[in-house]
Amino acid sequence: MTSNAMNLRWPRTGLGLLLGCLGFVAHLRCEAQNLVPNHSFEERDSCLEVNMAYTLGTGPLGWFSAGGTGDYFMSCIPDGGFNDVPLSSWAFQYAQEGECYVGVGTYAQATGVREYFMIQLAQPLVVGQMYFASYYASPTWGGADINPQMYLASSHIGMLFTTQPRHWTNNDPWPTGGNFAHVYHPWLITDTVGWTLVSGSFVADSAYQYLMIGNHFNNAMTDTLHFADLPWDPRAHTLIDNVCVTSDPKGCPLALGVPDHLLDAVVLFPNPSNDVVGLSGVPPGTRLTILDGMGRLMLREEAVAGTRRIDASAWARGAYMLRLEQGGQIRSFKFVLTD
Repeated sequence: MTSNAMNLRWPRTGLGLLLGCLGFVAHLRCEAQNLVPNHSFEERDSCLEVNMAYTLGTGPLGWFSAGGTGDYFMSCIPDGGFNDVPLSSWAFQYAQEGECYVGVGTYAQATGVREYFMIQLAQPLVVGQMYFASYYASPTWGGADINPQMYLASSHIGMLFTTQPRHWTNNDPWPTGGNFAHVYHPWLITDTVGWTLVSGSFVADSAYQYLMIGNHFNNAMTDTLHFADLPWDPRAHTLIDNVCVTSDPKGCPLALGVPDHLLDAVVLFPNPSNDVVGLSGVPPGTRLTILDGMGRLMLREEAVAGTRRIDASAWARGAYMLRLEQGGQIRSFKFVLTD
């Protein structure tokens, strides 16, 4: 998973599709292979200036609120309207593709709450299959509101896949980050002019049917940057467009310069394990992270290579998530410690 800052605007669908077909991104995105319905949020029920929690059949069709009142921005709204494209109350931004996009709260200093949009995939993921995923993000800033509620950029915006939906209504508790996502951007996304491409790959360990997008990490793991110094609660809001998931390595746009699948040959052994967890075939410069079942950091190493044996004899028995990052690629392993 890497990012590639795109400093050009895409005000019309035709131009964006033309440049994509000319190979401007690393790989072409094939519509027939994208498992995300309504991937650029163009299909909608109506054109309303509204801030609400979206249920199925409202807002961008197929998408629904999985936490908070995420925002749906459309070019059909009058200029300067709350959720207009390009000038809304909170941002000035053209769509990366088409005329619409969504936005979610990705950081709140006082409460740690998060907003998420969710959608059912066109078909369940296949266990053991590698998938490629991407989306474009832009921090919310420069809108018509002279007192912006959101005035930070944040890190860790990403994609989490689940087997069950999580429909959210106004009476539900506000969600907070759970410190795991299958594809995410660990660095700040700060380009308010263009769109930042975030992409990565992972091997499905369950028959996931749903995609949830937003910041899945808590405040302690999220980095921020202030666009302004205002007296109210510091918060970040991030715009999302052109979401893609596919099993075809050429099916989604991948960030420029991403090497080809260097992590594919990595093997984790044994699993389950009693005390030592081994890795073989790790390419040089790989970042290794291990989280326990509660999302707590157990180990982080910045430069791993070759064969690595990890002494886990003192760790609690249970499930763990091991994550490798190298050259823009991500691979995750789930392993279990037993007595």
